[in-house]
Amino acid sequence: MQFKGKKNLIHMQLQLMRVRRDISQSELAAQMQILGTNIDQQAISNIENNRRIVTDYELACFCKALRCTERDLLQEFFDKLRDE
Repeated sequence: MQFKGKKNLIHMQLQLMRVRRDISQSELAAQMQILGTNIDQQAISNIENNRRIVTDYELACFCKALRCTERDLLQEFFDKLRDE
């Protein structure tokens, strides 16, 4: 499943937010697992490299773990919509 050739819409913003917060992929995976998602470092790498989809509950948990909003992670998507 893809949208305009992308497996997910948050890959760039997810990596940006994670790096801004100085959190490694492994640390983020550990936080995600505490929140009840079955996700590991390799899955986060695949998401950031746009090779894996993101479910709605994973999006919500990423937001909680990174202390951001869904809009923050979807910002690139909304910017492109505005520009079209």
